[in-house]
Amino acid sequence: MIITTSGSIAGKKVIKTVGLVKGNTIRARHLGRDILAFLKLLVGGEIEDYTKMMAESREQAVDRMIEDAQQQGANAVIDVRFSTSYLMSSAAEILAYGTAVVVE
Repeated sequence: MIITTSGSIAGKKVIKTVGLVKGNTIRARHLGRDILAFLKLLVGGEIEDYTKMMAESREQAVDRMIEDAQQQGANAVIDVRFSTSYLMSSAAEILAYGTAVVVE
């Protein structure tokens, strides 16, 4: 499966547009991590636990988007984008979406 943020794939020809595909996940923060994050805010620097959580969330959303594309018969996804929405103060949705296509 080829995944790209561009609208085309070098050396490949799009022979069919399958349509919109998406994958999402909703993650909640952990109280213990929030306390450590607050302490990190006081001294500055990266909050590694949140960085790791967001990276894992993006990967899960992409995996679900790929699964959606495969189920629809695509072998590539172009114009991939990410979106994040906060559902409440301690939970967020990460959405990956793009256009599923068949390339040769």
